[in-house]
Formats: sequence, structure tokens, C-alpha cells
Amino acid sequence: MRTLAAFPLRRCRNLATFLMSLTFLMACDMDKTKVPPHMQPLPPFNPHIASFECQTEASKGPPIDAQAEDWFLEARALEDRTVLIEEPDYKQVVQLTRQAGERHHWKAMLNLASLYIEKHDPPHGATEAVALVSEAMELGVPAAYDRMGTYYLNATGVNGDPDRAYAFFQKAAAMGSPHAMHFLGEKMDAGADNLKPGYWGNIPIAIKMFECALAQGYGPAAEELEYMYDVPRAPDGSELGRATQQTRDRVMRALHEGVKGGCKSCANSLAIEFDHPSKLEDMFVPFIDKARAQRYNMLGDALESNPDRRFPNLDKILPLPPAPLPPWDGTRKSLLATAMAVVPASEAPAPTEASLRKGRYFLDSAYAFRPIAETTDAPQAPFASYWQPMAPKESAEVRAFLATVPPGLYSRGEAFEQPRYPSGTGKGAIAGIVWQRVLTVHNNGGMVAPRTALRLSRHVPRLAPPVECSGNKVCPITGTWQPWLAPGHPLEQEVNQAWRQRWLTAGQSFPDPKRDWMLPLESAELKWHLLEADKPTGK
Repeated sequence: MRTLAAFPLRRCRNLATFLMSLTFLMACDMDKTKVPPHMQPLPPFNPHIASFECQTEASKGPPIDAQAEDWFLEARALEDRTVLIEEPDYKQVVQLTRQAGERHHWKAMLNLASLYIEKHDPPHGATEAVALVSEAMELGVPAAYDRMGTYYLNATGVNGDPDRAYAFFQKAAAMGSPHAMHFLGEKMDAGADNLKPGYWGNIPIAIKMFECALAQGYGPAAEELEYMYDVPRAPDGSELGRATQQTRDRVMRALHEGVKGGCKSCANSLAIEFDHPSKLEDMFVPFIDKARAQRYNMLGDALESNPDRRFPNLDKILPLPPAPLPPWDGTRKSLLATAMAVVPASEAPAPTEASLRKGRYFLDSAYAFRPIAETTDAPQAPFASYWQPMAPKESAEVRAFLATVPPGLYSRGEAFEQPRYPSGTGKGAIAGIVWQRVLTVHNNGGMVAPRTALRLSRHVPRLAPPVECSGNKVCPITGTWQPWLAPGHPLEQEVNQAWRQRWLTAGQSFPDPKRDWMLPLESAELKWHLLEADKPTGK
């Protein structure tokens, strides 16, 4: 089963076979520009590629609307099986997910496709799921190409075609999908002897894919790196020598990072290795430590019950040797609470001008507006969003007048309300109107505010005064630090994530974006913000 991990997304692997849509078959004879993305030609899959450049997924997708993100996280919380006894209210889950997807929230679009496949919104099914994923592909979402590969592999809404499926996986991996990287890397890391059908030996590329996926917070990739790092191998998979202390240390560190990223198998492997390794002479940890094993085992159990968990602050309660183990009260609750992400508490926002408006111009006071460089000159909204009119070729007086027109919420296909010339500047509807998309952002004054799905983080008081540090300096205070980029930065969606935060000790270096995250970002460009200072972790 492959998942869109590092984000709380629904699973889509091993889906049942569905009939192919005749609608898409009819599109085969259409002009290429009108053929849906999932039907256009792709270069054939090549497992023997000589190079691979790490791209990241979150920086490729469309910008995330804050209100849509909240709907999406609310829908995920409604499906939290760790607290639910009865079947989730899928009617509400679908509604919230659809609302988010209509605003081009790409994770919601893919989740809605899964809800269709799983028959949680009849009569929508495989046909509508394929159309939705195809739309996400048009938006340049790497995960959508990965999902379409799964559909072709399992004949879900399309004719089954393994060759085409792998071509989609290859495209998705090249675009930055960590899930496609993990899947293809696992196919290319086969040993030189007794190769299984469908598996290839391309060790250097497999390692690069696993490392790129892990750098994006995709924990399961670390499990594969265990075998890549343990014994040096040639590109075709043949062993070049025996494991060394250096390679074993790489294995331990990779698995530890995997646990932070939600890898259950990584936690179980470390639990076994610290408790009862199969061969003492080959163990990849420095010594037997049953106390450490107990903690990893408990984390593995937690990930078994909820694979959406992430433990970015794992080093606070379970640092790697030679660091000593911190005190702990022995309870599962405190272990998970200490290791999970922290989110600063927020105050109720004051009423805004938009919250006092009515109709399409109303916006809840929890949000504010942020225009982005996305426009349309169509007479109707291309998709649901807030839109504001502009007239670049009109006089300064007309442009100033249009600036007073507040952003309005339009649904997909809804006709825009055409503004008219103000008195003394012309007659009738203003010519040359261009509609600019306006995102909603949280109305918190630009504060550092990472978010997670419900119960996947711990709320803490916001520090006053705030403490920040440049990424090219050493950590000045022991505690939980959150990296944060200014709104509008190209890597904002990649960096401003709760799973990126880290527990660091005073004098320790901050993670290097280029080395540790494979991002084109200098350490000096990045600010780290203290969310929680050091305090006792238990009895």
C-alpha cells in the first residue's frame, strides 16, 4: 500500500477494478490540447536512468487557501479512527473535502477522488475520480501523476496498463512526488542475483530517490535506506564489501529520521536492534539499550493505530546515542505528547471589515485576504475562490475605484458581477476587466503558526517576547524551533510545516536546508522561531 504520507491524506493503493469511462475513450480523437492530461503521451519508463535531480512536491502545487486548509483538516479529523467507535459521518467528510477541493486545495482534490472510489458519495465513482485527478494534473501536482499511475496499474476508471502506470510514476518522481520516489526506488534497489520480474538494479538512483523522499518528511523511505546504507553495493546491486561502523551509523540515523516522519517499521527495527538484535556482531546500534527499545516500541504501536502521526520533536524524549535518555514517566501519553509537533495557541481575532460584509463579500474574521499573481479574463470564475476586479488598461481613476471593490466569493462557472464605470469616467460596464485571485490567510498578524490535523500536535502558550534566530547561527536556547519563511516565498509551503520543527539544544547547529532538506535555500535566508523552551519532560 502506497500512501501520500507527510500529509494527512487517504490511502489509494490496491483499489478494486472499475469499468473505464466511455467519456474519456471518446476524447482519444480530439486535438492534443483538449485531451485530458491522463490520456496524453508520456516518455516510456526507464529504470536505468543515469541521473536524478531531487525536486520537492509541496513547492510545485497551487497555493493553499487557509480556509480550504481548515476544511481539509476538519475532514481528516472526522475520520480519525483512533477516537471513533462508530463509522465516520462520510456525508460531512465529503462535503468538507469537496469545499476545500473546489478552491484547488490539491490534497483535498486527491482525497475526494479516494472518497469517490470508496463509494462514500454515490453516484460519484471511478469516472469522477479520474476526472478530478486529471484536473489536479493540469495544476501541476506531482502527487496527481503518482495517483494516476496507481489508477493505470489497478485499472481504476481507466484501462489497466502497467507500462503507462510506470511512466506516470517516473513523471511524478521527477516532479517531486516522494511517494513515487519510494515506489520506484524500491523497484530499482534489487540485488544483482535472482532479480524478480519487474525489479531492476540501479542502486545509485534508488538511493537518491529514497534520500529525496526522506528529506520531504516521507518516513517510509528510511526503511529502504537501511538496506542501501548497511552494505556498500555496486550500481547493479552486487555487494562491494562488508558493513562498517560508519555505514551502520548511517542506518541508525536514517531510521531515526524515519520515525520522525511516521515510519512504523523504522520504529520497530530500532526497537528490535536496541533490545535483541539477531547478530550482535552486525548490530547497527552502538549498544543494547532496552530503555530506548521500549520507547521505540511504543512509538511503533502508536503509528500502527494512526499512521498520520509525526514526531518532529523525537530528540527531546528519545535522542540518539551518545546522548543520555531524558527522564520519562513511562506513559504512552507523555511519550507521544513530547515527541509530536507543538502549535502555539492563538487568540480570537477581532472583527474585520470583511467579516461585517454580507453575501459573497463576507469573510469570517478568522481570515484575511492576500492577492496572488493568478488572474483570468473569463466572464465566469474558472474555479471557486475569492476574486477581485482589475482594469490594467484603464485610467488611474478607474483603477483606484476598482481597488475599493472588495474580493467576492464565486463558485466554479458562476458569472462575475461586472463593475460599471464610476460617474464621470465612462458609461456601462468597465471594459478590459481582469479578475485577480485572492487567497484567504489566517488573520493572526503574520505570526508563526504551523498547523496539523486534530490530535496530531500539542498546543503550547505563545512565547512573549518572541525569540527568533537566523539559520546560519547556532541555536541559542534549548527547545522546540520552527523554521518559517515570509508569506509569498516560493518555498513557503515546503518549509512552513509543523513536521519541519526540531528540538535542538543550545549550541547545536540548525538543520541546513540544502544539505538536510535538499532545498535551494541558504541557511541565512531562513529564520527559526522558538516555540517552546526547555523544561522537565517527566518524573
